[in-house]
Amino acid sequence: MSHALKGRHALVTGGGRGIGAAIAAELNGHGAHVTLLGRERSRLEATSRGLAGSGAVVVADIADRAAVATAFAEARERHGDIDILINNAGQAASAPLARTDEALFARMLAVNLTGSYHCIHEAAPAMIARGFGRIVNVASTAGLKGYAYCAAYCAAKHGVVGLTRALAIEFAAHNITVNAVCPGFTDTDLVHDTLANIRKKTGRSEAEALAALVAHNPQQRLIKPIEVAHAVAWLCLPGAESMTGQSLAVAGGEVG
Repeated sequence: MSHALKGRHALVTGGGRGIGAAIAAELNGHGAHVTLLGRERSRLEATSRGLAGSGAVVVADIADRAAVATAFAEARERHGDIDILINNAGQAASAPLARTDEALFARMLAVNLTGSYHCIHEAAPAMIARGFGRIVNVASTAGLKGYAYCAAYCAAKHGVVGLTRALAIEFAAHNITVNAVCPGFTDTDLVHDTLANIRKKTGRSEAEALAALVAHNPQQRLIKPIEVAHAVAWLCLPGAESMTGQSLAVAGGEVG
């Protein structure tokens, strides 16, 4: 690992597990001070103990604007202004449109899209003032294509990609890059919950449910969290300054 991010403060939402924990470890390995934000303090603290140096933990539901403001203020007290923001926190829910009520649709937007807006709104002013920032939104292949029975989630993740493109242009003159990383189905707790749901609804075996899920991926496998973390870190490291407004698919060739 390099020390290319030494002195930089990175905040990772949804940093307690899965992709978020892998990203936090990767950025920390490059020398960044890392703040983990999430809803479960005990899990965040357990992940933070595995990081080098003085990692910080702040608790908030990113759908709650006031809670986000309080958490970011606490993070700044520990490590100063945020140089790198990774919007990783999210939720997924599937249902046919007939069973996608307004509450489900609103929840998918609130966590996956509006939550990212809340966090960017807190971090961006200091980035603009200092003339440096790296923002990476962890979207999904669902932000680049459609999936049946996931209308609300797809709409939210498409919104994340649109937000990324718009802010990349708005912030370009301030040495702030804004990109999205779009994983396919990844080996996380969220996907294992999806597999359990498939088995419950269809009666398939675990192997059959997994085969159905990875059928979208030409490599016929789940993505590893570390693969997503490597892509995120690259966008934050020196040498990627001209990469902005991009949506990188980490999906084994599923999206061209």
